[in-house]
Amino acid sequence: MDDRARFEEFARLATEQRNPHTLDLDTLDVPEILQRISAEDHTIADAVARELPHIAMAVDFVVASFHAGGRLIYVGAGTSGRLGVLDASECPPTFGSDPDQVLGVIAGGYTAVVRAVEGAEDRRDEGSRAMDDLEVGAEDTVVGIAASRRTPYVVAAIERARDRGARTVYLTCTPREEFEIPVDVAICPVVGPEVLMGSTRMKAGTAQKMVLNMISTAAFVRSGKAYENMMVDLMANSQKLVERSRRTVMNVAGVDYDEAAHALEAAGKSVKTAIVMLKLRCDRVEAERRLHQTNGFVRRAIEMARGGDARP
Repeated sequence: MDDRARFEEFARLATEQRNPHTLDLDTLDVPEILQRISAEDHTIADAVARELPHIAMAVDFVVASFHAGGRLIYVGAGTSGRLGVLDASECPPTFGSDPDQVLGVIAGGYTAVVRAVEGAEDRRDEGSRAMDDLEVGAEDTVVGIAASRRTPYVVAAIERARDRGARTVYLTCTPREEFEIPVDVAICPVVGPEVLMGSTRMKAGTAQKMVLNMISTAAFVRSGKAYENMMVDLMANSQKLVERSRRTVMNVAGVDYDEAAHALEAAGKSVKTAIVMLKLRCDRVEAERRLHQTNGFVRRAIEMARGGDARP
């Protein structure tokens, strides 16, 4: 593709259009600028909501990967890559997951998380090599993230992941009818032109963050990492999380602070085990056995012990 053809393709991208509602942006005072940004941001949730069926398919892929011992791997460049790294890094403290279970891969490496590495997004060979280096396989789900859909690093990574047998997902803010990359599912929240033309760290980035939140949270909930609407596999490696663990046990089991703290100590600091011990009035060994029987689902462990339905 020559320079003119590349320019024309770039100019057609939905993410590179001018927003007709902000043509006077440079004439506005601060409150007016913020009002315009806020008005545009209000459209994002609806764009994401329209993609829920496709997001659900992606979640099902990730759950299947987790059950098979595989991984969720995000791949992106620039803002998209940073969002993937951010979501991956939040999973261990939130869900007690292995740090290698959800990974964020960014063009330019981890230096690019805190400082732009210009040109990294164009290096197709590095995108492919990243999948080889991670030994991506059939148990994994790889999610490409690119607001414009065309980022060479991401496209090459997804192509290579697909060749290696992985399930592939692509998250982009361009219309579905313009999406031609072979993947198992495409997620296309179309948020329209940015307030500041081409600044996809804004609406596109917000939409991507919302979708990634949905994918990882729903996948871990469906993997037994929540009881009711509480985190029960969190890693209590800070005072805040220690207190959250105690509060969770108090809320679920209806006990006071001291009893919750004692139960957590007796449970080896496992929130799940402490909850089952208290709810079923059993010891740690019995609680761990019941959790093992139900693949770590607290509700199922309690209901099965009480003769209820053990299905999720």
